[in-house]
Amino acid sequence: MRDRSERLGQADMHIHSLASDGTASAEQILDYVENHTDLDVFAIADHERIEAAIECQRIARARGSRVEVVVAEEVTTRSGHLLGVFLQARLRRNQRLETTVAEIHEQGGLAIVPHPFSAFTKGMRKNAIMRIHNSRDPLLYWDALEGYNPSTAGRYGRNATIRLAAELGLPLVGNSDGHTVDTIGDGRTLFPGHTAEDYRRAVLEGTTTGTCTTWGFLREALIYGQQVRKQARDVARWGRRNFLRDGTPRDLGVPHEQLEMQRRREAEYLASRGLAARGPASRGLAAEMAQAAERREAEEPSA
Repeated sequence: MRDRSERLGQADMHIHSLASDGTASAEQILDYVENHTDLDVFAIADHERIEAAIECQRIARARGSRVEVVVAEEVTTRSGHLLGVFLQARLRRNQRLETTVAEIHEQGGLAIVPHPFSAFTKGMRKNAIMRIHNSRDPLLYWDALEGYNPSTAGRYGRNATIRLAAELGLPLVGNSDGHTVDTIGDGRTLFPGHTAEDYRRAVLEGTTTGTCTTWGFLREALIYGQQVRKQARDVARWGRRNFLRDGTPRDLGVPHEQLEMQRRREAEYLASRGLAARGPASRGLAAEMAQAAERREAEEPSA
């Protein structure tokens, strides 16, 4: 690895853990990034969850890790998948796109469109992207488009994404969308500086560039096979929990005591932000978040 002072910063802000459809725990992901990559910053961005991201950030800080961990989430909106980076609380799924983009910015986060135009996942279409871009609401805007993603989902719309970013004057970022540790860093953002705040500044100033490798069919088949085996374990645990009633918890790769602490802090954060003032749909949200988390653990075999 080259000395940090001799190169641009390296970031991968779209990684999945076993808390959603990835295959590694928060600690395993951190170990891999520290020992096998030259990334400076990364984010776990699970589907509809942030527990593993918070745990990974906690471990990195406790270790005094050379890499910074950012909390992110790939959330499903009614218009497709959306990447929220630098989050303080979980985003609710299946909301209107406008609602979720506004919530990301209210939290001080970045709203990024992952793998736009993808026909294989819930990639966002151009009309939805333009709806936000053309809005006059000060909370409704894009911070970047994910133009470099090595997966089939990312390759499908790459050229169209690059053209649209140029047309709209938006920055491009690269991410791995990694679901196994050996794919982390296969897509990445290059930016001036080396810290998480340097990354944020580069996105806001439009000084990022992206790059990614290309996964072949065999590589993607191997990745998918690992995901299927992980999914089977999730379903088995869900069955034991709901039919045998043996108390088997959903495996998020996070110690139970840390999950409890996270939920308390999230509820406190939401209450401190006064989200109830936004409208009837948000009233009582702080208490609702903890209850909803418990319901999801009982009802969902996987993300």
